[in-house]
Amino acid sequence: MPAAYLRGIEAAGGVPVVLAPPAVAAGDEVAAGGFAEAAAERVDAIVLTGGADVDPARYGEPSHETTQSPEPARDAYELALLRECERRDVPVLAICRGMQLLNVSRGGSLCQHLPESEGAPEHMAKPGSFSPQRVLMAEGSRLARLLGRSEVIVPCHHHQAVELVGEGLVVSARAEDGVIEGVEDPRARFLIAVQWHPEAGEDPSLFEALVRACRTRSPW
Repeated sequence: MPAAYLRGIEAAGGVPVVLAPPAVAAGDEVAAGGFAEAAAERVDAIVLTGGADVDPARYGEPSHETTQSPEPARDAYELALLRECERRDVPVLAICRGMQLLNVSRGGSLCQHLPESEGAPEHMAKPGSFSPQRVLMAEGSRLARLLGRSEVIVPCHHHQAVELVGEGLVVSARAEDGVIEGVEDPRARFLIAVQWHPEAGEDPSLFEALVRACRTRSPW
């Protein structure tokens, strides 16, 4: 867990708690659900962070040669945690892998390797570094209102992206090449997902909005 996520939450006035996936979650979805329910009862919000690629089996596709080895315990636990938080209307901020996991949880799919997509520039210049990308907000989206701007330059580090958008989600941001960089659920109290890494940037708006949503039923 990169410390930048924790620092972002702390700077916004929150108290970060790391929820590690239990080992049993790798092979027992029921047990994963139990751990997720217990966690959701004790937190005010969750941040689904970046990390390894989501297992393509979760969206019914074979693994691309560039797709990283799956982490079954993490996938199972975070999917269960996401479902439980949505059921309880607990605020959710999903970042990078987190956005992809959210999309998969809603029946969507992923492009497994962006460099093979026609017209898509490099969104991950090299391992361990971020690529600045200009991102355009969808007019009228919650994300646009939250950031207060129609476009931003953000740090990106991803070789996969949302392809088929999951049920109930709407696209809130795209890169100039058309790659989806943000989705949200307008029906939820607070369910915002971005493909970029706000913890690596200078704009604290997303973390501040998440903490604000913990304090009020009307964060918008």
